[in-house]
Amino acid sequence: MVEWERIGKSWLGDRRCGMKVRGKWFGRAILLALFLGGWQAACQSGYWSAYVLPSPAKVWSSFWTMVQNGVLFRHIAVSFRRVLSGYLIAFLLAFVLALAASVQKKAAQLYDPFLEFMRNVPPISLIALLILWFGIGETSKVIIIVLASFFPMFLNMKKGLCSCDPKLLEVGRACHLSRMQCYVQIVLPYAALDILVGMRIGLGYGWRAIIGAEMIAAGSGLGYLILDAQQMSRSDKVIVGIAVIGVVGILCDRVFSLLIRVLTHGGVEDSWN
Repeated sequence: MVEWERIGKSWLGDRRCGMKVRGKWFGRAILLALFLGGWQAACQSGYWSAYVLPSPAKVWSSFWTMVQNGVLFRHIAVSFRRVLSGYLIAFLLAFVLALAASVQKKAAQLYDPFLEFMRNVPPISLIALLILWFGIGETSKVIIIVLASFFPMFLNMKKGLCSCDPKLLEVGRACHLSRMQCYVQIVLPYAALDILVGMRIGLGYGWRAIIGAEMIAAGSGLGYLILDAQQMSRSDKVIVGIAVIGVVGILCDRVFSLLIRVLTHGGVEDSWN
């Protein structure tokens, strides 16, 4: 009897969970339908010309054409390579400086004012100087993404590495762990969640910076696609480029969210739950 009650409760729980998920996706579908309907109504109202505001059908047609001829995938691949390159460099710099701040706080006091200054300078404002210093090649574009991705990762990593519970370190010393062993076995696991969250935010900032990065005389990439379409007065392609950047960014964020859930054994709630 007890076994049947347990099975019944489990079945009801699974059913409620399934209904909750279906309800969430149904709500999102309704919201998307309302958005597309409002967009189509605005196009048919005549207030904006098709030149300024293309219809959803026109945008979809342009998207499908770029998918079929492979142009869109080439732009995505180029932008992804740039974002990934800048992101990895930013991660290494952020981790090294955050680690230095946690090991030697006096050293951190030397570079903290400079980092605070740079944190408040928009990366896009440095484009003119970067062109003068590094030319119009890939280096300038990658630096823009590095500057955009670095600070969210650095601040989260520094918080995680510098806020380890002193009681845990005392236990490590009582177990005769060396300083290096304390960092590897206590501090890094304690800071892992902050590090992962910083990496997730930094990746999002990298995708946000791709437009500014590809304003530097780019000949390919999603940012170039948008700017070129704007110069050619192709609003439909502009919307396609914006939408693709958003979708690719969401997919990358989704992967990071799943990674965090796996590494923390599902113990962290986020916007995807």
